[in-house]
Amino acid sequence: MFSLSGYEYFLGFLIICSLVPVLALGGSRLVQSRGLGPERRTTYESGMEPIGGAWIQFNIRYYMFALVFVIFDVETVFLYPWAVAFNQLGLLAFIEALVFIAILVVGLVYAWRKGALEWS
Repeated sequence: MFSLSGYEYFLGFLIICSLVPVLALGGSRLVQSRGLGPERRTTYESGMEPIGGAWIQFNIRYYMFALVFVIFDVETVFLYPWAVAFNQLGLLAFIEALVFIAILVVGLVYAWRKGALEWS
């Protein structure tokens, strides 16, 4: 009735991709330890005994610093394909890249003035 020739590999890939998480979760359930003693319920901190509670408040500056780092790190990754194909793109792509970098610089100056880059 319906002919889907050429999609056999895709169907095989889809089946394998569906089975991998199921097999991984099933395998981890088979090899897990069954003991639920007090030692298993403790928090693990690099092999040391935990000190204090797990719910401590961090200063918002740490989050802002991390967020600014991630934003600028990801944005500069977008420049890599442009730099690889620079010779084939021409003048218009060069101008677009300059506009993109200018927007990044404006964002960096804004974050700098707001104090998001201060680690204190």
